[in-house]
Amino acid sequence: MTYIDATNQVLGRLATRIAVLLRGKTKATYQPNLIPAEKITVTNVSKLKLSTKKLDQKTYFHYSGYPGGMKARTMQTQMERDPRKVLWLAVYRMLAPNRLRAKMMKNLIIEK
Repeated sequence: MTYIDATNQVLGRLATRIAVLLRGKTKATYQPNLIPAEKITVTNVSKLKLSTKKLDQKTYFHYSGYPGGMKARTMQTQMERDPRKVLWLAVYRMLAPNRLRAKMMKNLIIEK
């Protein structure tokens, strides 16, 4: 199990590091069709370093599927509600969209 402290770390660089670890590319036994059994635990996500422009300009969208069902939320409000979701989405979107992505994300544990 790998422990990562997110205090004063930049969101994108931390997410990239986590994505590489989840993929297993740091291991000598890396195979692209296998998921490593190692779990990654991230702590202090609420203390991530984010630029003020990004907090105001980055928007997360959610569509319910119904007409007029598009909902938008800025990164500022998302960080106030649940900062774990910001890191989870950043890592999730860095992984390749294939059948292994959901299984790899189960090895990621994010604590406030």
